[in-house]
Amino acid sequence: MKTPAAHAGSRDLDSRGRTVLDRKVVEKIAGQVASEESFAGGSSGGFLGIGAHSDFSARPKVTVELAGNIAALSVEIGLLYPVPLRQVTERLRRRISERVTALTGVEVRQIDITVSWLKPADETTGRRRLL
Repeated sequence: MKTPAAHAGSRDLDSRGRTVLDRKVVEKIAGQVASEESFAGGSSGGFLGIGAHSDFSARPKVTVELAGNIAALSVEIGLLYPVPLRQVTERLRRRISERVTALTGVEVRQIDITVSWLKPADETTGRRRLL
């Protein structure tokens, strides 16, 4: 049984309203976190995916399925090559999950990562490899 003071306190909480987080917010946060990693990039340019090119300064593409306070993310990235792909993607999963949860309060249950392109380190430094 609630006391009058406890009942009044719960009424105050109910009258405050609620916060609704759109999936686009989670997508942008996750994309920004992924782009902060020096080895990951996205795609830029093009129209409807045609003519897009690899770009380490572009934010990786992220889509989110949000069910209440639980999220499943799909991230499409490009990586600098050579890198240990399994280690890099696990590190990225962990980082995205931690930051999204810390910033939004949404629990990230799953992150699927698609590596859509690899760019040799020589192309980004402008140096040619001697054969």
